[in-house]
Amino acid sequence: MAGQPTYALKNKSMSTRARDSQTVNILAGKAVAKAVRTTLGPKGMDKMLVDSLGDIVITNDGATILKEMDIDHPAAKMVVEVSKTQDDAVGDGTTTAAVLTGELLSKAEELMGKGVHPTIIASGYRHAAEQATEILKNITIDVLPDDRVTLGKLAKTALTGKGAGEYKDFLTDIAIDAVLSVVEETDEGLKVDVNDITIEKRAGGSILDSELIAGLIIDKERVRPNMPKRVENAKILLAGFALEFQKIEKDAEIKITSPDQMQLFVDQEEKMVKEIVDKVIASGANVVFTQKGIDDLAQYYLEKAGIYACRRIKKSDLTKLSKATGATLFQDIADMRPEDLGHAELVEEKDVSGTKMTFFTGCKEEKTSSLILHGGTTHIVDTLSRALHDALCVIGVALEDKKIVAGGGSPEIELALRLREYASTLKGREQLAVSKFAEAFEVIPQTLAENAGLDPIDMLVDLRAQHEQGNKNAGFDVFTGKVVDMYENDVLEPLRIKTQAINSAMEATVMILRIDDVVAASRKPSAMPEGGMPPGMPGGMPGGMPDMEM
Repeated sequence: MAGQPTYALKNKSMSTRARDSQTVNILAGKAVAKAVRTTLGPKGMDKMLVDSLGDIVITNDGATILKEMDIDHPAAKMVVEVSKTQDDAVGDGTTTAAVLTGELLSKAEELMGKGVHPTIIASGYRHAAEQATEILKNITIDVLPDDRVTLGKLAKTALTGKGAGEYKDFLTDIAIDAVLSVVEETDEGLKVDVNDITIEKRAGGSILDSELIAGLIIDKERVRPNMPKRVENAKILLAGFALEFQKIEKDAEIKITSPDQMQLFVDQEEKMVKEIVDKVIASGANVVFTQKGIDDLAQYYLEKAGIYACRRIKKSDLTKLSKATGATLFQDIADMRPEDLGHAELVEEKDVSGTKMTFFTGCKEEKTSSLILHGGTTHIVDTLSRALHDALCVIGVALEDKKIVAGGGSPEIELALRLREYASTLKGREQLAVSKFAEAFEVIPQTLAENAGLDPIDMLVDLRAQHEQGNKNAGFDVFTGKVVDMYENDVLEPLRIKTQAINSAMEATVMILRIDDVVAASRKPSAMPEGGMPPGMPGGMPGGMPDMEM
């Protein structure tokens, strides 16, 4: 018995160990990076994503592409998380983060093929990321909050290649005004919450018809057309409860023997609804927005009292209204107090491209604004919305950090050169990991050149030569095919785009490299696909993986 193996897993469990699992995980991560690599830069191509219902999304935004893709492999999902984190933290650079992660995995695979242990690679990658952050500090440029020119350059860089085209100047002005309208001064400095900027999309008209509203827009109309269309000096009640008869929750049977008894029930129901509306009127509110319903009888009483009312409001919209108007969101009618009502100078219903919407202007808390975007088709408006969101986030991050860098691949080439110098000061195999980390940065300018239809090797040689001569801002102009000073050519990005991408890519890569055993246990026999391989395991790559070979 001493020579027989001991099995701890059930028969229908699958386990892959050491090099097998590492190879598969790296392959999955590289496949995700490859899927979005051709979208990088102003000359990047778009992807058309089609779901099971036939709905399509056309975009070159890395985070959107990866979010919409049907990915099963657990390691591949980790690379998707890198892109999502980049989008949440900075709003732009999502493709850069995913591509860099894939390249770091590829370089690690080369080292592992030479016998370098994953733990050594992980340690070297961590040191390289820390050093890269320090190197970036030497090439940053300070930006002042009132420097609209520089903020405009940042926005135009974010908008380039994302469907904005000749409208960049127009959209840049809107984006800057929108961000400046929601900037808050705190003890720690300026803070920008892009969620305070509401974006409403409407197909129809020209992009030039888009406008910025100094207030809040809710995509709802009055429940009755005879209610006041315009309310000045609005006192706003936000309700989390319904303005309707509350039905009995308990099961009960009541026998009615005459029409008079039935009428008593109807009268009592009307009385209860009337009491609810009377309490609303007594609070002094002349605008009511509720998360739930308003029945016909309550609508009649509200209309009679001259109150502007809307129902079925999303919780997120109620939260925005609460922040903008200073109103408390009541969950019970008994909690209503006049001092907790919100205030706005004007609440008005307007028609926007055939859709009636409610506009709140002159809000008590001025830190809110709304954008109405127009475009020829729904897909154009969606693309415009994603591009403008990136521009808003980039401006907000620059205002918070006050640090920017040149774009066009110039930071990556500088990092590659300086990290190689740093690697030469190290001893042992960690030096190899740092060197490979430095090489990985070159994938960004290389991809920019490839997507522009130019020779990436020639471009890399020219870029290295310029940086060796001390031109730290030398980058690749994809429109002319020349190496130029990106700062003088107005191609700028927030520093946080680079630091976030580097750190997220490094952490995801290290986590994937440290996995040496993947175990997938099937609880039910039916959950095991044909052939006995669980999804995402060797021998049965996930169904969505071949589709990522774009």
